[in-house]
Amino acid sequence: MPHASPPRRRLLGAALALLLTAPLAACGGGGDGTADGADTRLTVLAAASLTDVLRTAGAAYEKEHERTRVRFSFAGSQELVAQVRQGAPADVLVTADTDSMDTLAGRTGDPAVVARNRLVIAVAKGNPERVGGLADLARPGLKVVLAAPEVPAGRYAREVLDRQKAEVTSVSDEPNVRAALSKVELGEADAGLVYATDAAASDRVDTVVVPDKQNVDVAYPAAVLKDSAHGKAAAGFVEWLNSPAARRVSSAIRRSRR
Repeated sequence: MPHASPPRRRLLGAALALLLTAPLAACGGGGDGTADGADTRLTVLAAASLTDVLRTAGAAYEKEHERTRVRFSFAGSQELVAQVRQGAPADVLVTADTDSMDTLAGRTGDPAVVARNRLVIAVAKGNPERVGGLADLARPGLKVVLAAPEVPAGRYAREVLDRQKAEVTSVSDEPNVRAALSKVELGEADAGLVYATDAAASDRVDTVVVPDKQNVDVAYPAAVLKDSAHGKAAAGFVEWLNSPAARRVSSAIRRSRR
């Protein structure tokens, strides 16, 4: 019988062990843009799927760096790219795919991957529709929600479905993965392809694991924006995301959700 995902501990271990994967190259940027004695305020534009992890990481960073405050603005990666192109004042950009970051070549320092993720199928608690895998998402009458195709999560979802030749029509193309998950939480969709981290953070859905051979490796690059007024501080924050201290934050989140 199809069933929901393995025990939540395993899912959380896979989902939240994602952070902080590779040493960073220098990220560029100028001075910190603050007067002597003034606090540095960093604005980080980040993919919506990193909301929980980065908020916790930001709080830990502020404790270690008492003169720095970190403000996050979370949205779909395509929205973040548009904000940068429109000149939104910000210091760091973290997208949910390398393609989105690459469209801003010349506007950022060298990007480096700071996190990874995977896709899972989110279903209502108890999995009442008995969804067992990607093929089931093509069943007639099953209401499936995806992020919009221009959103990384939407592109990833359609990629894995196409590879399995599962013809799925989304009942609602959502602007980011959090919005897609919300449709399942509210009962407006029977299932949705979302990131493992987002599903793990919700106590209103169960999950069906997508096997590795059918899945995608989701990489999150981070970079300092060249227009940042706090280049050195921004580079320091991005570098910190790959530090042992940041990895401890990820481990603490994992333990708290078991």
